[in-house]
Amino acid sequence: MKDWLEHSVQVEVEAPIEFVWELWSDLEQMPRWMKWIESVHVLEENPELSRWKLASGNFEFSWLSRILKQSPNQIIQWESVDGLPNRGAIRFYDRHETSIVKLTVAYAIPGLVGKLMDKLLGPTVESTIQADLDRFRAYALQKMSDSAVADMNGNG
Repeated sequence: MKDWLEHSVQVEVEAPIEFVWELWSDLEQMPRWMKWIESVHVLEENPELSRWKLASGNFEFSWLSRILKQSPNQIIQWESVDGLPNRGAIRFYDRHETSIVKLTVAYAIPGLVGKLMDKLLGPTVESTIQADLDRFRAYALQKMSDSAVADMNGNG
């Protein structure tokens, strides 16, 4: 029997929702801001599926993930279909000049061991994914800045 442990974090990004969505929905770019994600490969024959590889120190996990729901500028929801059992959603909230990005991640671990592990690892998992979102915010702001400079150079 497995328990699902869930963690949610969010960040406010000073960028329009369409811009934030465009960056995040390009799954193969995620290793740029997600510390433990080594690679993401979207399957050409079925773009709803992607192969993920997580690596940190001496451990490595991989899984195949399926997009369950995708609504532009609103949500990407997924679940793993093999490998490391996980599921979650990334939600986007339009605040006109800014955007809220909320990441919820759940993972399955065995019964009593899982509850103990969550007490030990839960805060680490949460601080790690919060740091990932903070890196995403910095990445998005840098991309916006680069885009503004390119526009000025192209128009000047």
